[in-house]
Amino acid sequence: MSNTLYEQDFYAWANEQAQLLRAGKLAEADIAHIAEEIESMGRSEKRELVNRLSILLMHLLKWRFQPSARGTSWRLTIEEQRDRLADVLADNPSLKATLDASIASGYRLAILGAARETGLDRTLFPTACPWTFEQIMDEAFWPDHG
Repeated sequence: MSNTLYEQDFYAWANEQAQLLRAGKLAEADIAHIAEEIESMGRSEKRELVNRLSILLMHLLKWRFQPSARGTSWRLTIEEQRDRLADVLADNPSLKATLDASIASGYRLAILGAARETGLDRTLFPTACPWTFEQIMDEAFWPDHG
């Protein structure tokens, strides 16, 4: 029944599994799917980290390479993404071990987004992230043009 429920009504399946686990009825629980869902949740948190980095890095690139268009909206987006990124890492401290790879992934996406939003050729942007994680997160860091 649980496999069918898993495929047809995930919400009901999840509630059923939670009840079984809380009752200590491990033999009745759908352990394989539970493990799969827990792994999926971990991947989702890592994707959230990369997503937040890509948005933040895109706006830092825009700030650096299109200074004439700087404004309150960009500044607030940078501040917001720094806060959201800090929250993701506070909730998932082990993701700090993936920062180098996550920054590299997020930066690749940031280049595309910055090129799309600014109209600048993407070859104008550095091929690798020019900033350290500490700079990226530093509320006093605003990359200057030049």
